[in-house]
Amino acid sequence: MPIILTAEEEILVGHDVVIEAPSPDTRFVTAFEDDGETGYFYAIDPQSEGNAIQDALHIYDVASVADRSKPSMVRIGWSQDSSKAVLLINDYPHAVFDFTARQGQCRTGFPPVRQDSTWSNQHRAWDDGAIALFA
Repeated sequence: MPIILTAEEEILVGHDVVIEAPSPDTRFVTAFEDDGETGYFYAIDPQSEGNAIQDALHIYDVASVADRSKPSMVRIGWSQDSSKAVLLINDYPHAVFDFTARQGQCRTGFPPVRQDSTWSNQHRAWDDGAIALFA
């Protein structure tokens, strides 16, 4: 999976952290946040009117992470065309945003798609084909 790595940080699950990863060639940004209770991955358009956060994907509930006492490596990478982003935790893909298709997928499939969303109304359930977006 060839990616352009734009963010990398070692974290402890359950400790407050925000990791931003701007696209190399577009205005888009992604961010991973652990607020002490949950982990989320965000698609951000800083030029958007109103809320810059376009979509949010649930990554984990801290209480459910079995090895949360061990450090984890968070990496965020972008596709070669800078239109797709992937969140890797310990080199395992957890979520993908496709800014062209306006679609996000994550392993938890949560939260449900809002019907008033400006992003896709398709499901968020993980599909291993999402990794093919980075080929």
